[in-house]
Amino acid sequence: MKRYLILLLFTFQGLMAQVQFEAKVSKNTLGLNERLRIDFIMNVDGDNFDQPNFEGFRVVAGPSQQVSQSWINGRSSFQKIYSYILQPAQKGTVTIKQATIEFNGQIYKTAPIKIVVTNAVAEERDPNDRPQGSGSETLNLVAEISKTSPYLNEPITVVYKLYFNNIGVTGFKELAKPKYNDFWNQNIDIKQLKIEEGTYQGQRCYFVVLKKTILYPQKSGRLTIEPLSLDIGVQLPTNRRDMFGQMILSDDNKIVSAGAKTINVRPLPEATKPEGFSGAVGKFNFTVTPSRTTLKSGESLDLYVSASGSGNMKLFTLPKPVVPNALEMYDPVHDEKVTTTLSGMSGKISDKYTIIPQYKGKYAIKAMQFSYFDLNSGSYKTINSPEIMIDVLDGPMQAEANATASASKNVISKTEQFKYIKSKTNLVSIAKDDFYGSNLYYTLLFLPFVILPIIILAKKKKEAIDSDVTGNRIKMNNKLAKKYLSEAKKQLNNKEPFYIALEKAMHNFLKAKLHIETSEMSKDNIRELLLSRNANPETVQSFIVLTENCEFARYAPASSASIQQDYDKAVLIISELEKQIV
Repeated sequence: MKRYLILLLFTFQGLMAQVQFEAKVSKNTLGLNERLRIDFIMNVDGDNFDQPNFEGFRVVAGPSQQVSQSWINGRSSFQKIYSYILQPAQKGTVTIKQATIEFNGQIYKTAPIKIVVTNAVAEERDPNDRPQGSGSETLNLVAEISKTSPYLNEPITVVYKLYFNNIGVTGFKELAKPKYNDFWNQNIDIKQLKIEEGTYQGQRCYFVVLKKTILYPQKSGRLTIEPLSLDIGVQLPTNRRDMFGQMILSDDNKIVSAGAKTINVRPLPEATKPEGFSGAVGKFNFTVTPSRTTLKSGESLDLYVSASGSGNMKLFTLPKPVVPNALEMYDPVHDEKVTTTLSGMSGKISDKYTIIPQYKGKYAIKAMQFSYFDLNSGSYKTINSPEIMIDVLDGPMQAEANATASASKNVISKTEQFKYIKSKTNLVSIAKDDFYGSNLYYTLLFLPFVILPIIILAKKKKEAIDSDVTGNRIKMNNKLAKKYLSEAKKQLNNKEPFYIALEKAMHNFLKAKLHIETSEMSKDNIRELLLSRNANPETVQSFIVLTENCEFARYAPASSASIQQDYDKAVLIISELEKQIV
């Protein structure tokens, strides 16, 4: 009877120790202007929490973390919660996808949750907290197009400007990037955002140039530029005042879009298009220059075919020279020295051909033609290069070489008539050896007796490794630290994924080096453990500060330079702790 009671007790404890990981939301239906709280709750100290991407929502706050542990009547309970505040970005049914954690080498996932987002609903708010705009506020995103009816391959520019007045702008992020289908495009770097004065719809206001792009249409007809959309953080005054009598500002968000733009691209004239036209549009000069025109047998020359000027420099091909058979010409080496500004591409492109003469004599490289469409006159222009004469001073004459080659083909000596007939024969027996008693037979017979001890030893070694729970956890944490540090390097241009990966890398590094769990990662405990392992106090403080800043930096404005600095700082700190920790 005691055995059954003990077995029942262990079974009950096993059921109680089951891992629970679930997601709970404050509401399943909400208005477009309302907010939602979601909690990811687990009853174990799971590692490497991976949040969903919250597609269709904007993260207003979070993640905030809560950890609680208690002992009641000899039983322990543990709970960890990751919480977020979300703002819907669109109407309709939106699904919050799965979150994941890792515990004892297993992956656990939450169930997806469907949220219904309706039209904005009326909110009961303290009238003193409402933004008190004067009605003259301006906040508009405009895409200024330099030309709406260009020719095919004619450059046009798109400049995105944010106009604002009587409203504070605290930051912005892109919700939808512009798409330039059927356009060759290149962004023009903006080193620093500057606030300038201007006018919008006849009213004086301020504006900031956010983005500049140069476009070359690659297709005629009506082409659409998909819009740029931004989520703008703004500040408006309220009726509340602080203890010093100053107006309290209310933070809010506005979504603005530049709107789609239609470009009517005109095709190039077909009736007057010259033969050999390869698509060059702009204003060009064309030259064909040999490195030398007189050379000896065995020497080579370089022939440079180049076009310079302004236009679609990277979007057409240069003509290929035609040379006599006596000159051997190799494939060209292409070179581009092109700069791109708001006025378009300009510079020089060239093809370098290496030519080696085979025979003595004088040979002509035919004149070449280069055609382009001139935007100023609206017509085609053709440039002709002169014929180039190449003088080879020595070597065999072409006629003599051809005669020698012909004679060598027709005259065959008697000894050569039979050189392809074999005079000896090697006979090989077609009888086959029996498999029984062969080397292969004995090898296969004794192979199991050799492999079996190897399998037993390998199994014992694996069991020993698996039983080393602490060692395996250290190896796994070390591996995860390297993995997430590498992931952070890949995400240098994406602020939020970068800081998530960087924080995980630093946490897993500590868990590997100090043999601690996530629940033990308090600031004081980390400092005490690192200092007890002979770590430098300054390095320890830098580690703690950088770890605390990871969560804040995810939602604060940050430049690519500061992100790179945080990554370099993390690598340096981890490297120093690696050397210092005993």
